[in-house]
Amino acid sequence: MHTDNPVLREISERVIYCSLCPRLLSYIKQVGDSKVRRFITEEYWAKPLPGFGDPKAQLFIIGLAPAAHGGNRTGRIFTGDSSGDWVVRAMFETGFANKPTSLSKNDGLVLNGAYMTAAVKCAPPLNKPNPSEKSNCSQYLLEEIKALEETTEVILTLGKVAFDTYCKLFKIERLTFIHGACYRVEGQKTLLVSYHPSRRNTSTGKLTWPMWIDVFKRARSLIVNK
Repeated sequence: MHTDNPVLREISERVIYCSLCPRLLSYIKQVGDSKVRRFITEEYWAKPLPGFGDPKAQLFIIGLAPAAHGGNRTGRIFTGDSSGDWVVRAMFETGFANKPTSLSKNDGLVLNGAYMTAAVKCAPPLNKPNPSEKSNCSQYLLEEIKALEETTEVILTLGKVAFDTYCKLFKIERLTFIHGACYRVEGQKTLLVSYHPSRRNTSTGKLTWPMWIDVFKRARSLIVNK
């Protein structure tokens, strides 16, 4: 929880107790009850998942949704799954995190100048939220963005759902989803665009480590108030 930012803390609490999407709530509960063999002894979080990070973040990262056996299990976004491994290792290598791994909620990970969240706060079946679910969740994302707008300089969207959600929230038109794209957006902020570091992208070579780390190096270089 964001104990030093009452606005983020209040948003987080409302996210955790959100009941707007019955399909998603049913799914994450079912995943938490059935589990998978490698995590059979673990207690799953199995609730909507708020963001995590520095309450004075300059880099604001938006993913798709918690992973069913990642964030939905561990209770922290980008934690305990392969996408989280890529995100946190890249943040560590570019000075945004104090360690290169994100394994559990109590592993001591601290983000420095970065905040990570998702467009959808519950793990969706097949990683495909429906339009009403994306719409329901967008209110929370907007509140998170506004809570950090004074310090945020760079917004990094991971995948097309995150990119489209951000553009829709701020009524930004005529921008194209292209990996590595860099746009100036509302409030003189920079929008960086990346493929999502899902296994589907990383194992096929659609997203390579050099492509990925370059995005974070670019984010670091764009931050003025270091």
